[in-house]
Amino acid sequence: MGDVRIGTSGWSYPSGPGTWNGIFYPSRRSQPAGRLAKADELAYYAEHFDTVEVNSSFYRLPDPAVARKWAAQTPSSFDFCLKLFQKFTHPAMYMKGAEARAGGEEGPIPAVTAADVDAFRRSIDPLCAAGKLGALLLQFPPSFRHGDDAREYLAWLLQSFSDYPAAVELRHRSWSDHQQDVLALLQARQAAWVQIDEPKFRFSIQQGQQPNLGSLHYMRLHGRNAEKWWTHDHPDERYNYLYSPAEVDGFADTVRRVRELVQTIYVFMNNHFAGKAVANAAALRHAVGQPVPGEYSDEMLARYPFLEGITSRAGGGMLFD
Repeated sequence: MGDVRIGTSGWSYPSGPGTWNGIFYPSRRSQPAGRLAKADELAYYAEHFDTVEVNSSFYRLPDPAVARKWAAQTPSSFDFCLKLFQKFTHPAMYMKGAEARAGGEEGPIPAVTAADVDAFRRSIDPLCAAGKLGALLLQFPPSFRHGDDAREYLAWLLQSFSDYPAAVELRHRSWSDHQQDVLALLQARQAAWVQIDEPKFRFSIQQGQQPNLGSLHYMRLHGRNAEKWWTHDHPDERYNYLYSPAEVDGFADTVRRVRELVQTIYVFMNNHFAGKAVANAAALRHAVGQPVPGEYSDEMLARYPFLEGITSRAGGGMLFD
């Protein structure tokens, strides 16, 4: 039976309409001095889950000192899956940010180089040295479509990071329309094809939740808020979706089936609005027969009453000693 690790995409949502503060994380104003400073959020999260997907590595290269601190703040059995830096997968987004930092000066999108690969490698070395790198996530946007150049670039990228377990998230339907070619490419590079749950549109990738490797299976559950997916007042609204008990049971069925075929399974809830990812991840742990450790605040239990009976209010067991 495979090792099943269930967590959330990111652990720090300090502001905005979808903040976790005062919901999953106890309100700092109501806690004794030093009870839960921002720097302690990861340690608090690690009392509840044994893995997390790092979002911040998509927006900037991790500072090795910060990565070293992440390793120190978490137990030895905890691991991190990291998103690859946006320059590799979202070049237009990367350039927009670079132009903003340069005061609006436009320029051509630079080619990704071996030096960029080395820089990212150095930034995550502390996690690798601590044995806490679960997988590297290569997340591509819907604008990344299947074609000869795209396949060639993806193959180069996977070869460049071949030292790490890798998972590839593709969103445009052209990739599933050429399923056999894509499977052959990923198989040759021993990369998992990320299985995603999200609102479906005519150009959305079509998937069946089947693993393509015996070593790694990777699921990302983004929620199904189709109404706010493209049009919203705040980016958090896209992920304002709570999976129903029946939907969670459906994911649990998939996990039970896949764990008989695959060594390691990662499932990350990305419906992060107001701690909904935490609530659904805890419910999924329970549904697949795992304990649901850690303490949950009164506010969390009031918002998500299905957590009553499977979680602890205070003084509950911790995932790690």
